[in-house]
Amino acid sequence: MSGRGRLALCAFAATLMAAASMLPLVEPAGWIVQATFLLAVQSGMGVLVRRAPVPRVVVLAAQAVVTLVLLTVVFARQQAVAGLLPGPEAVQRLAHLLASGAEDVGKYATPAPVTDGIRLMLIGGVLLVGLAVDALAVTFRSAAPAGLPLLALYSVAAGLSEGGADWLWFLLAAGGYLLLLLAEGRDRLSQWGRVFSGAAARSPGGPAVGAALSSGRPTAPVRTGRRIGALALGVSLIVPAALPGLDGGLLVGTGGGGGGKGSGGTISAVNPLVSLQDNLNQPENRQVMSYRTNSGAPQDFYLRILALDQFNGSEWRPSTRRLKDVPKRLPSPEGLGPDVAVTEIRTNISASGSYRQTYLPLPYPATEVSIDGRWRYEPAGRTLVGDRGETTRGAQYQVTSLVVEPTAEQLAAARPAPAALRREYTRVPGSLPKVVEETAAKVTEGAANDYERAVKLQDYFASDGGFTYDTSVNSGTGSAAISRFLKDRKGFCVHFSFAMAAMARTLGIPARVAVGFTPGTGQPDGSVSVGLRDAHAWPELYFEGAGWTRFEPTPTRGSTPPYTQQDVPTGDTDTPAQPERGASAAPSVAPSVPDDCPAQLRKQGECDSAAAPGVTPPTDSGTPTGTVVGLVLLAVVILALPLLPLLWRLRTRRRRLGLSTGRTPPRGRGVTATGPDHTVDPGRTPAHTTTGTLAAWREITDTAWDHGIEPDESRTPRKAAARVVRLGQLEPEAAAAVHRVAGAVEQVLYAPRPRASTGLAEDVETVRAGLRASAGRLTRIRAVVAPRSAVRVVWAASDRWATVTGRWTALWGRDRWSGWLRRPSRGQG
Repeated sequence: MSGRGRLALCAFAATLMAAASMLPLVEPAGWIVQATFLLAVQSGMGVLVRRAPVPRVVVLAAQAVVTLVLLTVVFARQQAVAGLLPGPEAVQRLAHLLASGAEDVGKYATPAPVTDGIRLMLIGGVLLVGLAVDALAVTFRSAAPAGLPLLALYSVAAGLSEGGADWLWFLLAAGGYLLLLLAEGRDRLSQWGRVFSGAAARSPGGPAVGAALSSGRPTAPVRTGRRIGALALGVSLIVPAALPGLDGGLLVGTGGGGGGKGSGGTISAVNPLVSLQDNLNQPENRQVMSYRTNSGAPQDFYLRILALDQFNGSEWRPSTRRLKDVPKRLPSPEGLGPDVAVTEIRTNISASGSYRQTYLPLPYPATEVSIDGRWRYEPAGRTLVGDRGETTRGAQYQVTSLVVEPTAEQLAAARPAPAALRREYTRVPGSLPKVVEETAAKVTEGAANDYERAVKLQDYFASDGGFTYDTSVNSGTGSAAISRFLKDRKGFCVHFSFAMAAMARTLGIPARVAVGFTPGTGQPDGSVSVGLRDAHAWPELYFEGAGWTRFEPTPTRGSTPPYTQQDVPTGDTDTPAQPERGASAAPSVAPSVPDDCPAQLRKQGECDSAAAPGVTPPTDSGTPTGTVVGLVLLAVVILALPLLPLLWRLRTRRRRLGLSTGRTPPRGRGVTATGPDHTVDPGRTPAHTTTGTLAAWREITDTAWDHGIEPDESRTPRKAAARVVRLGQLEPEAAAAVHRVAGAVEQVLYAPRPRASTGLAEDVETVRAGLRASAGRLTRIRAVVAPRSAVRVVWAASDRWATVTGRWTALWGRDRWSGWLRRPSRGQG
């Protein structure tokens, strides 16, 4: 394989290895197969065009045109001209798909479904990056800058992945880039010629040569390049781990804390609110987990992921905390006193394979957690965090937790919180608008204690203040968003919980915001299903004796805690039971709309569990036959493009062997042997003898060329045969066949009375078998699939074009000058 071909293959591989980092973003991952095929066609076009002596810009333009045609065929064939060419309608279709893909990216949580818009963004992005990498590394022979588009592709994947990209994808992307650099270094080294070394083995046909690129052991420059690449990759992985500010580096995983057992470590979480609104707006309520519990009040069974306890004015975020090993039994909840009634329950939770979260969803407060894998414990938030890339994907675990049942009287009589806790959880930024504190004071006017103030705040948002639940509102989390929410009175759980927590802090009540899932929906088998739309945020307020206590200010979401309702008895959990069957468990003929379905989802028609009765069935009869036939033909053409050199070579070999045996009549008046200086007049010897002999010789030279021995048309047939024998390392039988055909060529070229030769076709097959036997596996595959001699087609087309243009120029010039010369003379006629 030539150096440029090797570079093209490595550029193709590097792009795919970097594109693999986008696999966790969507499901299913079948788009990568389509992207691989289209990228191969794009790279193949570059390889073909670079074979011709054309400017580099032409190569880049040809690849760009092919890329546009491929995207048009795949995504906008119905609007394309003749189902192939990108016309105005096709361009508009692609632009529309890109716009819808951008909307889908903002709508869906990862892993998102592969809609047409997202698929176009993925495949188009891979093709654009592949075009840039191929142009930089292969066309312009500068592989180092090609790392920038590869880095951009990986960075997009890492930025969109929940919790960041996995270390495996980083290794793949980095390995592809290093592979490209090594290929370029090998190509540059080969341009200096062979590297001579006295220690190298002596080849059978030449002097002692230590071939840097063909011997079994790489020479010093190649080994040095590999060592530098490996060292660079190692430094990129080890140095971040050594820097204290980066907390473990990439391989530790997102959210993963420090090292091994007892090493402590810290956790700086990614804000989960980025995906919370996406989950609430999912068209399909995909299940993320299911559980079975013996709680007697399943409507209050919230699954908590983590708590956001820092408010800096621009966002709510979790604090950076020290991590510990998970104890067999978790410590007693902070602030929980002996007078408050608690009931211990058990829950078995199973996370789906599509749900991947660094934090483990748990009922609050959990006391025991039994789970396999690498998990760490954060005491302040009582959360479990995955260590070194551990996530909830497919996790199955058992949790023992407490149902804390304080009474209204106990909360009203709660003592003040400890000074340190009060100082940390009542802190508000100076940028918080005055309207927040003023509204809190106005709403809670007349309250006798913190408990009554908290209940009034909850009721203000849930029922008394005229607020509307709407998931389409911009999910800002800063001070300005809270102020806008209080003015517009429209938002979803993020706005309700953040506003209530901020207002509680202005009143001196310790508050934070918890993020997790509402109880879910009961199933016929007794389990409870939790979907994406069950994602939720709620405030937690601290009361001494009860600890962190849940409140529910969001209307139509979750359940109002019993201790905030007046004259409502609390649930008795002394006799644990399985979760009660919901209404969805009973079969129903007509679709039912749940009472707690939000108004926004009602407008979108997402509350129905089944299709509405009486809906007219689709009348689309399917894809037209003409379109199907056109797509099939187009697929055949695209698949046949890489096979054209192979097909041409088979046809040429069959024709030449037919000429050498006399089965195919010769065409043309003159036949070229090894170059333009060896044209034979068929009058000197029978035409079929001359044509067949020269065809056999051309077949041998082209077969040798396909196996890496370039033809040298300056040599005589005898010297050319000796060169093929030497470089091809042919066995005696194949070597004798080459010399017999070379002798026959000398007969028809130089002998006064040429003699007819027989068995030329057999000699050609013998030589071909000998070359295949002495070549390596890759060389044999290359000789069949991408024969080098196929470039003669390009040369022949170029010669024909030059002939046509030359004749046209000569004809045009002759007619022009003849008009000046054929002027009538005076006196004639």
